[in-house]
Amino acid sequence: MKSALIYILLSLSLAVLRGINECEGQELSTIPLAAENCNGVFISYDFLARKKEFPRLKNATAQSWAFTSSARVLNTGTEVVKAWQLYIGFQHDEILVSAGGAILYDGGDFPASVGNGTTFVGSTLPDLESSINTAQDLSQIQASIKILGTQFGVMPPAMPMPKSIKLVNDGYKCPQPTTKKSSMYACCKKETKKKPTREKTKYLPRQKGDLTIAYDVKQVYQNNYMVDVTMENNNPLGRLDHWNLTWEWTRGEFIYNLKGAFTREIDYSTCIYGAAGEYYQDMDFSKVLNCQKNPILSDLPPERYNDTEIGKIPNCCRGGTLLPTLMDPTKSKSAFQMQVFKIPPDLNKTAIFPPSKWKIKGILNPEYSCGSPFRVEPARKPDPRGLDATVISIASWQIVCNITKPKKSTNRCCVSFSAYYNESVIPCNTCACGCENTDHCNPNAQAMFLPAEALLIPYENRSAKAVAWAKLKHFRVPNKLPCGDNCGVSINWHIASDYKGGWSARVTLFNWKPTPFENWFTALQFKKVVSLGYEKAYSFNGTFLRKINHTIFLQGLEGANYLIGEDNTSNPKVPGKQQTVISFSKKFAPDMHIAKGDGFPSKVLFNGEECSLPTRFPLQSGNQRNVHLLHKLLVLALAFTMTHFFY
Repeated sequence: MKSALIYILLSLSLAVLRGINECEGQELSTIPLAAENCNGVFISYDFLARKKEFPRLKNATAQSWAFTSSARVLNTGTEVVKAWQLYIGFQHDEILVSAGGAILYDGGDFPASVGNGTTFVGSTLPDLESSINTAQDLSQIQASIKILGTQFGVMPPAMPMPKSIKLVNDGYKCPQPTTKKSSMYACCKKETKKKPTREKTKYLPRQKGDLTIAYDVKQVYQNNYMVDVTMENNNPLGRLDHWNLTWEWTRGEFIYNLKGAFTREIDYSTCIYGAAGEYYQDMDFSKVLNCQKNPILSDLPPERYNDTEIGKIPNCCRGGTLLPTLMDPTKSKSAFQMQVFKIPPDLNKTAIFPPSKWKIKGILNPEYSCGSPFRVEPARKPDPRGLDATVISIASWQIVCNITKPKKSTNRCCVSFSAYYNESVIPCNTCACGCENTDHCNPNAQAMFLPAEALLIPYENRSAKAVAWAKLKHFRVPNKLPCGDNCGVSINWHIASDYKGGWSARVTLFNWKPTPFENWFTALQFKKVVSLGYEKAYSFNGTFLRKINHTIFLQGLEGANYLIGEDNTSNPKVPGKQQTVISFSKKFAPDMHIAKGDGFPSKVLFNGEECSLPTRFPLQSGNQRNVHLLHKLLVLALAFTMTHFFY
């Protein structure tokens, strides 16, 4: 009896111990076996499932499939991974619909085409703590991404796996990933050979970009905080006019108050009917400025700077103008201040999450692509009281935006070419700035040659001139005429003269928009060393920028730097217009050939926006209108001789 009792007790003890071991095993089972021996950062991608989408197609390569997959970034090292970035090399024309736990590095919206690969960054967990600091708390050392999207052409049983995955953070090196059926993983390690170039800090270093945005928290309370937002233009040829700034709140925040800028819509209905209304039941939401998830903010006009209620913020109230430092360093910054309220569970002073998906646009300026915010060392600013002291922000984030090259038909300005030796003008490209209505024109046809006077007529009224000119010069007239350029600003580059020691050109700006451009500028770049011969711009203020791709920078003279808008009262409409003649020497390019393209710019910018350029140059042998004086004299002499011969 006694032995039987001992046997039962031993069995129960073993069962309890087995249960304890099983519990421990279940906790560790969330960590992949391949990560056990990784001393660095373990990354993985797992294809989970797919189903055929509509429409059902016989063409297998065109058939779309809805798929779900997951990715993970697990810190298995001893150091904190700051602002992790995971690249997944998608290769099957994937379109992502959502990515839980992460956002796209470029701040793009869903659905997003990622067929050439994309980089993810953390949304709610941008930094990964170490296992040592957190007692292996997976919620702090691991980021999981739940991916939902569409892929094309890969039918079962084949697996639509990406080409590769890698951690793209500086200082880490990833080997070629291991692929096993529907899984892909790699262990990325710190580069030991790389010498540290900076002092080790808690934060990432501030980065350079064409436009940088600082998000500096200056005051914190239990349920809200005050933040300064500062935009700085760092590109010598970049610019913004009447900027509109937007972002996406990720945790239900809303703007209570704002100084130095204003929201395009005052909307608090989302708060009343949402989570904010449930928590702040006694709040008067009529005093809230904006509860939209994606608010749009604009700069205040200059006359509101001294407004004590909404103005009085340094670098605010400039009508949304951010000039390059070349023009005016004092106007290269723009700033505003806002009070942000939070909702549960972020009701403590340290729970601050900057918004994501930042975007900024101007009326006729370059397109900017903004990255995700990342934590940097708290900003240090002079004491506003004028004392010899420094005010340090509570927390700071930086958003870096860079200018993107316009895709075809997405420009907002265009260039036409002409020359003294050819009667025809090569107009702006067809649909250079896009085409909305193509029912009565061909968006793919090459633009037709024009007579010089047609440049003064709006693009939508040039068809008759183009057809008449084609018939006069015996050019081919297509059955369906090409569409117009649809550009708000056009620039004509005209070769005015060409002689042994030099040459000259005339540049004319046309503003086809009702909006005038104050303090405008245009920049010209050439493929060869042609611009080294720049001498003078006679009616504009011209500067040669040797260090910036040998750029010729043109702006209006003082008192004449205002490009007026189009006059809509006249028929036909009359554009705002300014022009100058520019002279060049051939000292640095004695063998240049104007007619072969050397005298035409390879890149033209207007207010920072890259303009669409023609793909042809005026031919020297075609439709000459300037016949050489010697030829005229020979004709007159021949006529005189023949007259005397017969009479």
